[in-house]
Amino acid sequence: MPDIVDAHIHVWSPDHDRYPLAPGFTTNDLWHPSFTPDDHFAYSRLVGRVRINLVQMTWYGLDHSYIIDLIASDPATFVGTGIVPAISDVSLADPGEQMKALAEHGIYAFRVRGRGAQPQWGQSDRWLDQESYERMFATGGDENLAISFLTGPADLPSIDRTCERFPDTPVILDHVGGVHIRDSAFPEEQLKTLCRLARHPRVMVKLGPVHGIGDGMAPFHDLLPMIQRVVDAFGPDRCMWESDSGGPIEMKDPMRDFVASIDLIRNADFLSASDADWILCGTASAFFFDR
Repeated sequence: MPDIVDAHIHVWSPDHDRYPLAPGFTTNDLWHPSFTPDDHFAYSRLVGRVRINLVQMTWYGLDHSYIIDLIASDPATFVGTGIVPAISDVSLADPGEQMKALAEHGIYAFRVRGRGAQPQWGQSDRWLDQESYERMFATGGDENLAISFLTGPADLPSIDRTCERFPDTPVILDHVGGVHIRDSAFPEEQLKTLCRLARHPRVMVKLGPVHGIGDGMAPFHDLLPMIQRVVDAFGPDRCMWESDSGGPIEMKDPMRDFVASIDLIRNADFLSASDADWILCGTASAFFFDR
């Protein structure tokens, strides 16, 4: 059995002297006093070796010191997803140049919050039509660096249009592109919108967190029809599993739920053993580690 690659976790340190919070944030903003890789390993190592994509926490702002230090300590285990400034009312440095600089430290994806993730901005449905986002996409295509979207289904058409213009740019849709099941309603139209992006060969989808996108009850079988639709559209080699450990929606019992979320993929009757290996390891490994 290959290693597991957890394509999405959040970490932050209890050492605020070495890794201070960004201005404007206090410890009251933290979901927990800390969440470190050791906290993740306490339950994830039940399944053996796990490699991890560390997603930069908002309350560190643009200071990536914590995840950079973790990556430097064990680049065979850790890679990162970072944040670069793109939109502001003042002049900003070229986000593409910042992407390249952070890639030198093992950060190979860069998170963009879609309009659906920040409705307070009141953006139009052309929210991606900005020079700075175009620079990010252009750099991503040139340097094999991904734009990783935290978004909702309503934003997917805009992402679709941008992928048309930048076909060489890797794009990752976090958390199944914001598609989820609520009140047992199957998200048919949202899934159709998501699956239309499969025609772009460089778009990948993170499957998870399974404890947060359905009824939240292990063994999470309510998600199987949705996962099947996504895998059928994108192929297992463009789907990657994520736990979103350290994220805002907590697992009810991490020792149980982490393993159950992997078993959901391993035991799905519509996936071959090879398919499951791609989702649980191969896709994320190919992009983040095997560069």
